[in-house]
Amino acid sequence: MRAIDQDRLGGPDVLRLVDVERPEPGPAEVLVRVHAAGVNPTDFWHRATGGLAGRPVRLGWDVSGVVAALGVGAAPLRPGDEVFGLPRHPRPAGTYAEYVTAPSRHLVRKPARLSHVEAAGLGLAGLTAWQALVDVAAVGPGQRVLVHAAAGGVGHLAVQIAKARGAYVVGTARAANHDFVRGLGADEVIDYTSTDFAEHLRDLDVALDPIGGGYGPRSLRILRPDGILVALASPAESYLEEEAARQGRRARFMIVEADGAGLASLAGLVDAGRLRVAVDTVLPLDRVAEAHAIGQTGRTRGKIVLTV
Repeated sequence: MRAIDQDRLGGPDVLRLVDVERPEPGPAEVLVRVHAAGVNPTDFWHRATGGLAGRPVRLGWDVSGVVAALGVGAAPLRPGDEVFGLPRHPRPAGTYAEYVTAPSRHLVRKPARLSHVEAAGLGLAGLTAWQALVDVAAVGPGQRVLVHAAAGGVGHLAVQIAKARGAYVVGTARAANHDFVRGLGADEVIDYTSTDFAEHLRDLDVALDPIGGGYGPRSLRILRPDGILVALASPAESYLEEEAARQGRRARFMIVEADGAGLASLAGLVDAGRLRVAVDTVLPLDRVAEAHAIGQTGRTRGKIVLTV
């Protein structure tokens, strides 16, 4: 099969199309014929640094495709099922390929409302938003939620998830993306290029920060007592937990995990018409370096997806 690999760390140019042996599903695994694979910031980080392992890995976690074969004991999926998911994360999965194996419960059936391209953009970003807002922050009706980078991959899904749970949602985005973010359901949008959100907002219940750097400490300032900041950018953000405790607030650094139950919840929102995936750029597998270069600009609206 064809797959994307790298033999050294570096920029997008280290990615290359290679021919490799097609994998075989192990016990409780399925083999998926990949139709599309999502591109995410964690892919850029792993490509350049090797991630926590510090060495090159075969990239790609988001996947949408069709079950081609079952390993012994795999259930409840069947050959021919259209599926999507986030296999193995945070361990390597290698979905930038024509075929990938995955634990059967790291995938769920693809909603009929979504194309494979759209579904390939939902797994990692959608689970990140779901786990942050629902599992960690327990967002509920009437709460005030701030979503940074609200037009981005995680952000545009987080806005919709928070609204579906009855929250009042404030998003930060460039002025050019304000109509887009409002169209997702945001009640208020702040242009971060001209307005300091930390001077504008007060007494929020939840802040979601996929950016890092100075956004975390400034977001803590606008939370109510016992409000919570969920930080996503890097392990370095874990220092915010102690800082938040000193202020009488809470902070958690979170890494998204493979989660079949969470995927099923996202699929339910899609089926109910309450969640959609915005796709910014679609490129074929052999243009993966271009996809990474576009993604690293930080200017995409929604997701970047590779078709296979």
